[in-house]
Amino acid sequence: MEQNNPPAQKNTNDLAEDRTNLAYERTVLANDRTLMAWIRTSTSLISFGFTIYKFFQEFRKSEDIVNYNTIFSSRDIGLVLIGFGFTGLFFALIQYRSDMNRIKMFYSKAGFNFTPLLALLMLIFSLLLFLVTFLRL
Repeated sequence: MEQNNPPAQKNTNDLAEDRTNLAYERTVLANDRTLMAWIRTSTSLISFGFTIYKFFQEFRKSEDIVNYNTIFSSRDIGLVLIGFGFTGLFFALIQYRSDMNRIKMFYSKAGFNFTPLLALLMLIFSLLLFLVTFLRL
């Protein structure tokens, strides 16, 4: 008859190291979640700005509305919102990188994450939308 051996007990140093590693993992994940929140916020600003621009552009075409000189046109508002989204995402990416470098000073096991790659793709896409709006394409 085979006996079940109980798992080996970890000493207090091993338990403390495990808890510390898990705390660093939670910090890395929190940093990722923060960047994802910035991506969501920036995406909302960018898409709302572009939608305002395109909606009123098509509305003017379909209704043959004369464009009066106003302080802010729908294009200007769209550019501002797209610019805010781009700027917010740009600074969020810089902050993420800075925080990850600081975390890696203490926790070298932090691996590659795809969240900054998504942020970079959104940054490029928002720049393209800004140019399309700016050049009135």
